[in-house]
Amino acid sequence: MLLDNKKLWETVLAEIEMGISQATFGTWFKNTNIAKLETGVVYLNVPNAFVREWLLNKYHKFILKSLRHHQPEIRGVEYSISKAEEPLKTKRVGEYPPIEWGNQQIPMTEIYINKEDNLNPRYTFDMFIVGSFNELAYAASQAVVKKPGTLYNPLLIYGGTGLGKTHLIQALGNQLKNEAGGKKIHYITSERFMIDYVNSVQNNRANLFKEKYRKYDVLIMDDVQFLSEKEKTQEELFHLFNVFHENNKQIIFSSDKPPKYLSGIEERLRSRLEGGMIVDIGRPDFESRLAILKHKAKLNNFSPNEEILEYIASVIQDNIRELEGALNTIGCQVYLKKHPLSINEAKNLIKNSIKPRKNISIKDVTAVVADFYQIEEQRLYEKTRKKEVVKPRQVAMYLLREDFNTSYPYIGQKLGGRDHTTVIHAYDKIKNDLVNNQLLNRELEQIRNLLHQN
Repeated sequence: MLLDNKKLWETVLAEIEMGISQATFGTWFKNTNIAKLETGVVYLNVPNAFVREWLLNKYHKFILKSLRHHQPEIRGVEYSISKAEEPLKTKRVGEYPPIEWGNQQIPMTEIYINKEDNLNPRYTFDMFIVGSFNELAYAASQAVVKKPGTLYNPLLIYGGTGLGKTHLIQALGNQLKNEAGGKKIHYITSERFMIDYVNSVQNNRANLFKEKYRKYDVLIMDDVQFLSEKEKTQEELFHLFNVFHENNKQIIFSSDKPPKYLSGIEERLRSRLEGGMIVDIGRPDFESRLAILKHKAKLNNFSPNEEILEYIASVIQDNIRELEGALNTIGCQVYLKKHPLSINEAKNLIKNSIKPRKNISIKDVTAVVADFYQIEEQRLYEKTRKKEVVKPRQVAMYLLREDFNTSYPYIGQKLGGRDHTTVIHAYDKIKNDLVNNQLLNRELEQIRNLLHQN
């Protein structure tokens, strides 16, 4: 059955997205569409000349191969700039340009995903940069590789967007695939799982759906939070979870929040999600961000000066994908101009990639801290020495001073009219406890992540 142009390109984009990083996908494939398909030639609209040049020289072969997979009669692709009357450049079958950035060939496995397991071979532990922000999640993943189905089952890794959750859980799947010979491994997004389930019900093939997923030995589900309010799909996952757990089959999830903060998730499923190992990936510190940039640049035989890398690491703080996207932008500009960029040129090039920092109020902090420790926010302002209130209040004071440089008197004034010496004591107490209290360290990191997400 022939697909219409919109559906055809959506299908191709879905395949390409699975095979390259989100940063690369967002940089080069956003705002593209098929204008028309005539006599076997796809006319592809792109937003500007920069993107046209890059797709033509870097991804033409991949685009054409994917298009022909769905409609074999396609024999060429032409690229044109939307809303511009420029001559179209054409590439026919067999007329492939060199695919390189710096001196490195883009591997053919870039978009060739195994349809049985959905694992991207690019995502490996070797390509995963470990820092203080993700070392616990990395260690837990390594432990699962050694004892799948028994040690941490389920394993749930959570954190904000673009911090490497998908890379890590896919790397875990690829490692299990290599070491646990014969085990059937399957990676899927929660959205795709839901679509599969809905389609099976509509086509009266629910039993085939059950058989399909129960045959696997390892199930890796990305972004489980998107099952919120999907009651029937949650029920199906609950029963599938029980089958896996009873048979010592490994289950791995990723999420943007800890299970207790996932709204719209039924309690019985939430209980299953909380029943194993829960670890988070936080925001990378400056040193980790710089290490990631250097690693990405080295992979592409790209050597920007240290000042540019340090600048990117200092202004993009929350998202590894955005780091990679900024580096891609600079690398591509160097590729096209054939000369290194100055620091001012680099700053100007990525200025639109830098998100303004949101001001966080004292109420924002107290609301998140109170919610985390499951007490009413108003209690943080009361003059009470009850243990269940004192610790959260001290944590709130510590965060306001440490992370937002709020003055001691102002913190005291806003949190119940307390003297500044009380705030100093609270700050010092938490700071000293953090030296040897790993649980408190984890709590602070989780609260910071929640503040950032909110």
